[in-house]
Amino acid sequence: MAGHTVESVRAEVRAWLADQWDPDLTVAQWWERLADSGWAVPTWPEEWHGRGLSREHAAVVAEELRRAGAAGPPSGLGLLLAGPTILAHGTDEQKRRYLRPIVTGQEAWCQLFSEPGAGSDLASLQCRAERDGDEWVVNGQKVWTSTAQLADLGMLIARTDPDLPKHKGITYFAIEMDQPGVEIRPLKEMTGRALFNEVFFDDARVADAARIGGLTEGWLVANTTLANERAGLGSGGSGAAGAAFPGPKAGALDQRVGDVAAGPPATGGGGLASRSLGMLTDLARTLGRDGEPTVRQGLARLHTLNEVGRYTALRAKAARAAGRAPGPEGNTAKLMMSQITRLSRDLGMAILGPHGMLMGSDTPSGGLVQEMTLFSPAVSIYGGSDEIQRNIIGERVLGLPKEPGPDKGTPFRELKVGTQRA
Repeated sequence: MAGHTVESVRAEVRAWLADQWDPDLTVAQWWERLADSGWAVPTWPEEWHGRGLSREHAAVVAEELRRAGAAGPPSGLGLLLAGPTILAHGTDEQKRRYLRPIVTGQEAWCQLFSEPGAGSDLASLQCRAERDGDEWVVNGQKVWTSTAQLADLGMLIARTDPDLPKHKGITYFAIEMDQPGVEIRPLKEMTGRALFNEVFFDDARVADAARIGGLTEGWLVANTTLANERAGLGSGGSGAAGAAFPGPKAGALDQRVGDVAAGPPATGGGGLASRSLGMLTDLARTLGRDGEPTVRQGLARLHTLNEVGRYTALRAKAARAAGRAPGPEGNTAKLMMSQITRLSRDLGMAILGPHGMLMGSDTPSGGLVQEMTLFSPAVSIYGGSDEIQRNIIGERVLGLPKEPGPDKGTPFRELKVGTQRA
């Protein structure tokens, strides 16, 4: 695709959609067709189901899918995190094993990073994996694992050598979730949903062939995942209309794809903030509050923050197009999304007034503002808390001194956090 212009890509996508989009296909059939075309992951290399396009061209592909009313590629963490990580660090054999089922939505993924004692300080994780021939035996606990109950595979980081410093003794695996020794317990939120889970490993097994990257080099691999996560969360955007959740457990694969594409967007609180400006503007007009100075100032500020976020995302895309790895733009974008969410929450409840005390579809916002309000604390925590983002920016961008702590060369088992199990 080298040398193709934005308009030539747009014309090619339109022609392909006019010939191939069929709302009567199942979701699985459509995703197979989309994967074969390369339009599902246009920035990926051609040999790995993509088209080798730039981010700018990929945005055009997403626009045309939306314009045609076609369903986009699978949602979830497979395309967002697992795929880019495997592309960067996986062997060709691993790419053949994992990438196609990600792009076609046949397998769903979750992220097994955070632990009860290792959230902000992720490198202090204590979940361990011990070698047993060609396999590893995993024991420990993970927490805040989104959609673990729907996942077929997990991106697992575990400690494989407690005698190395905490950042050095970690290894990254692709672990099968449906096996003895893996227990998933939902964590119900105050929204009434159970997006997050606890995951317990009791002699669960993962093949050494499923190790992504080098032994004890998992922190390097995990940083690729985290960089993509922050960039994805910070962009606040979504793909083409009606993208469904992958994997057989979610139940979407056999649905008519036209119904999925025409269905309402997901109502999870995290996604609402990215489209809150239009929603809150319409709500203010409906309730006759669009003439109030404080409401207008709040909407103007929300518009400004969204524009700053959009330009930050464009900077990140330009850096990637120039061949640079994700940089501090992802951290600033993540902070921006937290700020947008808090402003949307406060402004939305101010517009609702007394209606904000009620919950349900018969309220003026259909319950969306209330959902966003209840969910809003999570946005400042997941994907790396706001405090961690500020630390990263301060230390790695501004050159400020690091927070005091043990010497980086201290073996993990000698650290206080590591004495319990290591």
